[in-house]
Amino acid sequence: MWHNLDGVTSPAVVDLLGALAYGELVAFERIAADATHAPTLEDKISLGKMADAEFRHFEQISTRLTQLGVEPSVAMEPFVDALNAFHNNMEPRDWLEGLLKAYVGDGIAADFYREISIHLDPETATLVNEVLSDVGHAQFAIDHIKSAITEDPKVAGRLALWGRRLMGEMISQASVVAGTRPALQEVFLNPPDGSAPMGATELTSMVNRLTVGHARRMDVIGLAS
Repeated sequence: MWHNLDGVTSPAVVDLLGALAYGELVAFERIAADATHAPTLEDKISLGKMADAEFRHFEQISTRLTQLGVEPSVAMEPFVDALNAFHNNMEPRDWLEGLLKAYVGDGIAADFYREISIHLDPETATLVNEVLSDVGHAQFAIDHIKSAITEDPKVAGRLALWGRRLMGEMISQASVVAGTRPALQEVFLNPPDGSAPMGATELTSMVNRLTVGHARRMDVIGLAS
């Protein structure tokens, strides 16, 4: 029951790769935009390299979709409005909020996509892990946020609140994305790898794992989750 049974590509694989592709494209745009506000030339260069890496991840997914006979833009289209709405609602007010959004927001999204990919075919799961690999943005954000908090401890309270808001919005957004795509719902209800369906208890456990991952990332930078 893998993604390419009798030559037919699973809609769940197309949905997952489509969501990921658009997410990587937006990540490229966001990091490139952050580079324009970077305080130093070294920061601009670092962010430029990260943006390039995100675009190469996007190209990897696009190549795979094309191999599966799916036009990348068609696969991405169902997720454009939802992901754009999230980013529009969670527009950072400054450089530090932008860094925290990238660090914790991308981390939660990566955890969620991995939760889905483990129920799909090994090739898809491997690709998902590859394109979700950190391009250096996490450590970049950690270093700069820690430095800012050291310089001005009052920054920590504001960023902690922002981090909690991000967590709530990300979980809500993940639910919307999964809930509006029948193929992704089917992955939870009838996993194609033969594992037990995700009932209410299992879904709660997944949300708890996402929450724990978020708390761990916040702890790294010394912020209460």
